[in-house]
Amino acid sequence: MASIDLLPLPGIECFIDFDGTISLEDTTDLLLAQFAEPAWRTVEAAWERGTIGSRECMSRQVDLLRVEPVMLDLFANCLQIDPDFVPFVEALQESGIKVTIVSDGLDRVIAHALKGYGLELPVLANGLAATGGDRWRLDCLHASDNCRANSAHCKCATFDRAPDSALRVLIGDGRSDFCAASISDMVFAKGKLADHCRANGITHRAFGTFADLPMLFSDWLANVQTVQSAQLL
Repeated sequence: MASIDLLPLPGIECFIDFDGTISLEDTTDLLLAQFAEPAWRTVEAAWERGTIGSRECMSRQVDLLRVEPVMLDLFANCLQIDPDFVPFVEALQESGIKVTIVSDGLDRVIAHALKGYGLELPVLANGLAATGGDRWRLDCLHASDNCRANSAHCKCATFDRAPDSALRVLIGDGRSDFCAASISDMVFAKGKLADHCRANGITHRAFGTFADLPMLFSDWLANVQTVQSAQLL
């Protein structure tokens, strides 16, 4: 993918969801299926019914993990991501666009998964803290008591902390992205997020994989540049 050419623009911050967006599968579910006690599925079912939010769901599920740190990291290093994600990110960075991973998943898992592809990016996600032996604790580093989605990571609060001068771009696929989508300057969506945007009249561009995004992103940037140029006349 070639670099994305930009006219002078306000700072652009691109926030990208991880599980199901960058990763080919939900990495938290894969981790739990491999290493957690079976009761994690009962907790998952309660979250799917809407009985509990993701913050309570993940805290209870992490309590059920039984895996030594070295094995967890080896597992994470082998997780698969969208093959077109790396060149897409490199093109954004070459164009001066800041890229941050925003996830309701687990920071340690995400960092090691990206490391397997030679990537080091800022990751805002839930903390996974080793407490000794094969036990773990969830640290909700980006939670908010006012989160409309009742998520462990309140992405709308994360977006609110971005500079007012920045154009905030969201790339995501799921329920944890719903609230942030409503306050983004642009949304690139797939899966449940695309359905949510259509149902609620949120401006977005739908995509299937990261192979679709260079053209969609460049087209959006061209529109932004056109508007900015008109404002300078």
